[in-house]
Amino acid sequence: MLNFTYCNPTKIVFGKGAIAKINELIISDAKVLLTYGGGSIKKNGVYRQVKAALKKRMVVEFGGIEPNPAYETLVKAVRLGRKKKIDFILAVGGGSVLDGSKFIAAAIPYKNKNLWEIVAKRGQTVKSAVPLGTVLTLPATGSEMNAFGVISKLSTAEKLAFGSPLCYPKFSILDPQTTYSLDKKQLRNGIVDAFVHVAEQYATIDVSTPLQDRYAESIFKTLIDIAPAVMSPVRNGPPFAAVGHHKCPVSNGMSGKKNYDIRATFMWTATQALCGLLSCGVIGDWSTHGIGHEITAFFGLAHAETLAVVLPALWKYEINNKAGKLAMLAQNVWGVKKGTKKQKAAAAIKRTVEFFNSLDMPTSLKDYNITGKDIEKVVDRFARRGVSFGENGDIDAKAVRKILKLCL
Repeated sequence: MLNFTYCNPTKIVFGKGAIAKINELIISDAKVLLTYGGGSIKKNGVYRQVKAALKKRMVVEFGGIEPNPAYETLVKAVRLGRKKKIDFILAVGGGSVLDGSKFIAAAIPYKNKNLWEIVAKRGQTVKSAVPLGTVLTLPATGSEMNAFGVISKLSTAEKLAFGSPLCYPKFSILDPQTTYSLDKKQLRNGIVDAFVHVAEQYATIDVSTPLQDRYAESIFKTLIDIAPAVMSPVRNGPPFAAVGHHKCPVSNGMSGKKNYDIRATFMWTATQALCGLLSCGVIGDWSTHGIGHEITAFFGLAHAETLAVVLPALWKYEINNKAGKLAMLAQNVWGVKKGTKKQKAAAAIKRTVEFFNSLDMPTSLKDYNITGKDIEKVVDRFARRGVSFGENGDIDAKAVRKILKLCL
């Protein structure tokens, strides 16, 4: 196990009626910037609950933060926050709203005029940030309990991650009932996003971290087990358990649309996938995310859609390096007991693809009409950056081309 320092200062307030706790968590004279996305919170009742909890505080609203939050949009929120002398930000929504709000929090007090520098330098130049709280409505990214955000710059077709300890939310409200209005695609994306977050921290170099491995496997298994109930009844076809995996005792064959216990498990599992515990003492991969971000930047796919395409292809390309951990995944999660290490690794990839497909999640670039010619844009960007990444530092532009060809 590698040396590590772990500190997560985010206070989690979980459960039914948790939104009302905002009144106790934000000081009464705070000037609050309320950030949200396209307005779904005004249709599902979350907005009304948040406004009621904020009571008589001065509240300035900024809506319209996009999926894959755009730098150009966020700069407008920064200007508004500075003008109104905001001293607290409350982000209400999914990972995109939370990520974008972390950027706003870091950018409002930022001294340099070039705010993109915050992202381009991966948060290393952040010296202060406006305090931030969140109300999560879409389990997926884990942004509610970590210090990272991913921001897109439309003018240059870039999508980059940044992070700073100053961007940890002070608190995050997690009420599973806020997920009841999510559609099939949002639920599908959330499950896949959380799954791949775990994979990036699990299917890497073995540095003797059995506790982290077992924790990761429990998250994998929980996501797999509850997926049919989370997706039901908007999901088509037989439950994934029918493919050969055991059924989850929590789901018990019940519909997931308004099953509180299922949604509670889903919400907390997605949070745990990227709260920092799994990464303690391990070497992360994150090359699937790095490649996926560029696919989003150039072609507009949702984040989870890119991950579902890239992960299996990257595992195939790296099967010799990842054979040990993938064989563990096959045996301990998918129940594959027979075969050589490499055969088990191949089975893990196959089962993962089947799982994604069971959620009606495509796993090929062809499904999005992206061709071999198109992928050269992504390859060229990595070539110009001249960087290598992945847990072994062996994923360069040439490797990206080979991986993307496997995605077709």
